[in-house]
Amino acid sequence: MKEENSLVLCGANAYEEKFYLNEQFQKLPQVVKDELQIMCVLYTQDVGGIFLLEFDGRGNLHFRTEAAEDDFSYDEIGSVLKIKELQRTKEGLLRSLEMYYQLVFGAEAGKAAGERA
Repeated sequence: MKEENSLVLCGANAYEEKFYLNEQFQKLPQVVKDELQIMCVLYTQDVGGIFLLEFDGRGNLHFRTEAAEDDFSYDEIGSVLKIKELQRTKEGLLRSLEMYYQLVFGAEAGKAAGERA
């Protein structure tokens, strides 16, 4: 289920064989963008479906997966295992992305709140 105030960082779609990086994150270092693309694409190659990394309203990074109702090749068990593996092996990257979000978007959110006051 998608949270109302969530912001998608990136994702991959096995059905369309595409990777997406939100334009708001274009200032990330190229090495980080490359690592995100590899991570997302490999996930969809291994498991299938659609894989998204998104920030909630507090800046916490979450994994979200979807599959077409008639996609019998989607590996639900593999999805859970793969996400746990990514959370373990990419912990440093994920924490750094959360800090980046807090610094860049937290400041913007604070400015917008200040302007309304």
